[in-house]
Amino acid sequence: MHRRVNSSPRHPGATSPAGARACGDRRTIGGLPALAQDPRVGLIGATAFAGSIGDIRSFRSPRRFAAWLGLTPREFSSGNIRRLGSISKRGDGYLRMLLVHGARAVLYSANAAQRAGRPLDALREWGLRVSSRSGHNKAAVAVANKLARIIWASWYRQRDFESRPPSPATH
Repeated sequence: MHRRVNSSPRHPGATSPAGARACGDRRTIGGLPALAQDPRVGLIGATAFAGSIGDIRSFRSPRRFAAWLGLTPREFSSGNIRRLGSISKRGDGYLRMLLVHGARAVLYSANAAQRAGRPLDALREWGLRVSSRSGHNKAAVAVANKLARIIWASWYRQRDFESRPPSPATH
């Protein structure tokens, strides 16, 4: 009386929805649009986010999402004086690590593209400006924060992320 669910010996459970997600149907991973196809997130990042977060609607804004991941600075403020410290490191360390490594890859590719004379998209250009102003590690965390906000926006609105060229006013 046992039914065979597995129709493919190479992909166990390929006929079930979970098997389809495991076998690379990237459009259905936890309601994520096509974040798995975005090179800044990838399949590993998309499945990690889908597994850890579940419903993105539990975060009202991208700022709250980035704060939940621990990518916003700690604040030590009193009165009119605002003091920002290092990142809070709250939330899931694995997701934060994936974002920071993705941000380092974005900065690395931006440096390589700039040296080769290739055009940069807006995110890479912004990352290079922050890196020259604040240093590589702080820029990596800032780009990771921006990537978290991009992930929230495309997941929340169920749209693919569209990379834009830099505007002429930013030069």
